[in-house]
Amino acid sequence: MSVTTTTTTARLLPGAPVAERVLADVTTRVAALRARGVTPSLATILVGDDDASAGYIRIKQRQAAELGFTSPHIHLPADSTQADLLAAVDTFNSDAEVHGLLIQYPVPGHLDYDDALSAVDPAKDVDGMHPVNMGRLAVGLPGPLPCTPAGIEELLAHHEIPVSGREVVIVGRGPTLGRPLALLLAQKRPTANAAVTVVHTGVPDWDRYTRRADILIAAVGVPGIIQPEHVKPGSVVIGGGVRYEGRRLLPDVDESCASVAGAITPRVGGVGPTTVAMLFRNAVRAAEVATGG
Repeated sequence: MSVTTTTTTARLLPGAPVAERVLADVTTRVAALRARGVTPSLATILVGDDDASAGYIRIKQRQAAELGFTSPHIHLPADSTQADLLAAVDTFNSDAEVHGLLIQYPVPGHLDYDDALSAVDPAKDVDGMHPVNMGRLAVGLPGPLPCTPAGIEELLAHHEIPVSGREVVIVGRGPTLGRPLALLLAQKRPTANAAVTVVHTGVPDWDRYTRRADILIAAVGVPGIIQPEHVKPGSVVIGGGVRYEGRRLLPDVDESCASVAGAITPRVGGVGPTTVAMLFRNAVRAAEVATGG
């Protein structure tokens, strides 16, 4: 589906100011750790030579350096075995000076990413996607939160979008965004406490739900799936799902939805910056917990 460009009438909800505020807090907390002799560390594992994945690792390493983290890295060849990947995970799990660990997704098709993720020490899981941490989210216990869902909640709060008591419809049920976001926004907190409905493309009349949403969140990864006719006039529209064609980012939410929505994330620079910020919030918290901070 082609993406249509239209004149923006909705209020834009950029992610950069949200990320700046979160990272300013992270910087303060890193300084406090370093003042007592602790250097926070975020380790990364990359398998293969995918250009996009390597680029994401470089972005995270650059951000880590700017914030005062060390960023040890293991780069495995594309033909590595599952045992090789698990050995890399164990290397960082057993290193007390490593506080956070990230396996860059995706991994080559012959490898089992979920198995590798499950091998990560839950206390070092900065993605918040380890089964233990997802379970803690489900029952409302503290722990690292999945980064994109947490970033969306932070974005709504930063832009003073009321969530409590409102109807939130999430299109998409994936394990990294739709499902954990539904759990997060339904919890009883001032920045959540919503009536949440999750629909997906397997529901023939999914647009019947989106047209009544006060807050519509797209989390599908299908370019342009959300069109103006799917949006309640004056509602808040958050584009969480994207797909890439080469280096071109294609969002779930068509830009023409800005003519109907009351507030909307921009095509570029919406949820993305907040996701990275939440990664480092999880990482600094992991360092604080590991060192008694």
